[in-house]
Amino acid sequence: MSRRRAAIKREILPDPKFQSKSVTRFINSVMERGKKSVAEKIVYGALDIATNRLKDKIKEKEEEEGGKGGKGKSGAGTKNLVLVIFGKALDNVSPKVEVKSRRIGGATYQVPVEVQADRRLTLAMRWIIDAAKGRSEKNMEERLGNELIAAYQNSGAAVKKREDTHRMAQANQAFAHFRW
Repeated sequence: MSRRRAAIKREILPDPKFQSKSVTRFINSVMERGKKSVAEKIVYGALDIATNRLKDKIKEKEEEEGGKGGKGKSGAGTKNLVLVIFGKALDNVSPKVEVKSRRIGGATYQVPVEVQADRRLTLAMRWIIDAAKGRSEKNMEERLGNELIAAYQNSGAAVKKREDTHRMAQANQAFAHFRW
């Protein structure tokens, strides 16, 4: 790690379609070789796929909860629905704890530490994209859309990765006193 001053974080502008900084970060994570317009097309297409397939289930759930709460959300439009689906998918994948290697007295221990909010979001996005790349659908839009649906429903490869990370942290709870 560098001993110089910390790198300055640049301000991320919200995306043009949904005015959300988290969607912009997701687009930047999907982007390869600087092709941002291709990444935007993939992400927006995936969000459309996820929204179209989950729209009916969400409306049914709103109707079951009651007429008062359901009408306010559906009146906000599909922009809000897309952001709700995307946000819940990220929340379901984001880890609370992870393990970091710590060398003490010649031995290396896997020490469980809490994940900061910024890293939590970064890991969730990375895991969703990696899981989507591992799927067998026709194109990246469908893969990413189906992985977002799976993440929203608390299933799929990205959620399994989070559970494995939590399980590893739980198994190494005995080394928590080595936290720094």
